[in-house]
Amino acid sequence: MSNRELTWRHLKALNQLYTYNRTEAKIVGNNYIKNVLVDQKKLIKYKSGNIKILESGKPYQTFYQQHFLEDYKRYENFLLENNLETDARRRYTEDDLRTLMFISSQKGELAAKLSTIRTFSSALFKGQGSKYLENKPGLKDAVCKILGINDFPEKDPKNLQWRLVIDCLAPIALVLCENLDRLKSPWSAIENKIELWHVGGNNINMIDRIGHEKLSKPLYYICDWDYHGLSIYSRIKEKFKLKSCEIKLLQPNTYETALPVDSPHHKSKWDFNKEASGLKMADFTEEEIRLIKKLIHENKWIEEESMDMLETLKLIRVQNNDT
Repeated sequence: MSNRELTWRHLKALNQLYTYNRTEAKIVGNNYIKNVLVDQKKLIKYKSGNIKILESGKPYQTFYQQHFLEDYKRYENFLLENNLETDARRRYTEDDLRTLMFISSQKGELAAKLSTIRTFSSALFKGQGSKYLENKPGLKDAVCKILGINDFPEKDPKNLQWRLVIDCLAPIALVLCENLDRLKSPWSAIENKIELWHVGGNNINMIDRIGHEKLSKPLYYICDWDYHGLSIYSRIKEKFKLKSCEIKLLQPNTYETALPVDSPHHKSKWDFNKEASGLKMADFTEEEIRLIKKLIHENKWIEEESMDMLETLKLIRVQNNDT
């Protein structure tokens, strides 16, 4: 339910409904709460004779436990542990909260190579633009508090290569991710002993810092299946060849999530003047090539976030008879 677009204010009110079976918070203006929880599932309703109070029915308790409770506890504990305000005036989105948690987990690396606020905003708050933090002073203050800084510098460091890793004790595999979003919600990967690294765009030089003890584990790359994502995979594959290691590409397990190349906020385009858009076909399996050619022919792409990483890894391990 990553598209529910709830803020901390909404989450606080939903927790009140779970804890006390009622809330006076005005939250029905949120599309997810109104369309799903009120109209469709009828888990929340106005109190009889008082439209200023919302009440929850018994089925709400089970639904909340399945879809909200764990996330809410995680967010609340994080805010408390970092001395950040938890009152309902905070308008953090869920992505803001996950990003703050990620920044906290990487604060040593991020603070050591601190960028300008606009570079930081573009890199860490995906899809929100370079001015996102500037326009949300409360969120900016929270970031500065977590990083232990008064403000961001005016210039970027010359070598802006962050080592952004979600460490895992005794990992069974290492997955290099083109996009940061998967590292912001790493709990299922950690539970399955998968270590995640952010490697994409101009950040691939961090591969040079992967220690030899990690290179004995199976290595995989997950990315957007578009020209940029797949061409970066070739560059990464070449780097691992120099280390005498092999990395495999994780392939989408469904075509149903394919999107038009000209979808909003997507900039990577196929080059129809070159065979296979100029991608190095020797880096891909026959099955991968078939999917790539289908995407090019239909002028589509598949977003990394739509892929079920754990299911794909599980299938690979079964096929390889891994224990």
